[in-house]
Amino acid sequence: MALGERDPVTGYLTTGHEWNGIKELNSPVPRIVYVFLILTTAFSLIYCLLMPALPLGTTYTKGLLGYDERQVVERELARAATVKAPWHELLDRQDFVALAADEAVMREIREAGRLLFGQNCAACHGTNAMGNAGFPNLATGTLNWGDSPEVMQETIRIGVNSAHPETRTAQMPAFGKDGILSRREVDAVIAYVHDLGRDGIAAANLAHSDGAEIFSAQCSACHGEDARGNAELGAPNLTDSNWLYGGDLQTIFETVWYGRQGQMPGWEARLGARNVKLLAAYISDLRTQRP
Repeated sequence: MALGERDPVTGYLTTGHEWNGIKELNSPVPRIVYVFLILTTAFSLIYCLLMPALPLGTTYTKGLLGYDERQVVERELARAATVKAPWHELLDRQDFVALAADEAVMREIREAGRLLFGQNCAACHGTNAMGNAGFPNLATGTLNWGDSPEVMQETIRIGVNSAHPETRTAQMPAFGKDGILSRREVDAVIAYVHDLGRDGIAAANLAHSDGAEIFSAQCSACHGEDARGNAELGAPNLTDSNWLYGGDLQTIFETVWYGRQGQMPGWEARLGARNVKLLAAYISDLRTQRP
């Protein structure tokens, strides 16, 4: 095909390329493309002139408008702090009873607490605070260390088996793995514990006398003779239907045989005293809203 041949239909010259009888036209670039290129280039130049844009080693061009995103954020934070100051002051000063009685403050606590909980606690306890295996149900479940707002505030502050110097500590021995109990004794005590919550302590004592005896000798120091737990030690109540790891025989066996050592970080350094108290008030409110 000769270079410079003109297409009879469109009037455009061809490029000299042909594929399967199809000739390539040397059609001009649409003018709209040039318009967009000119506009975007002009916009870029104007933006670089007016706004912070070009890096210059350890600094950057400031722009004629002097716009600074950091200053904008700082102003927004200062404005938000001013808006929140009245209820923050009440949160800092009032006890949990007074806070719960102030519906206006509780609305703020519910909104802020929901966000704070979602960002820091939901990964373990779930977005609805109903817990996961190995992580307690904060909304309705029994809490090992107690469920008063003051106790929850302290638990959040210092954590459990955490790096905080005042941390709560909790350790259940590995009765089977460490040879404290034989396999027969472990089987006896897990059968007893399994039936405590289902049938009650009297029926469990009658049905599993060997397990009851082993429990009294090995477990009652932490869980109590009545198996109702000890909040001072963080030992759970074994007579109800709330199980941290699971209440089936296999899971109870794993707990008794291998032991348990839950862990929760202390949030004081990361969140600060105000947010720790905010979370305690939020969780306490959740517990009052659900049966």
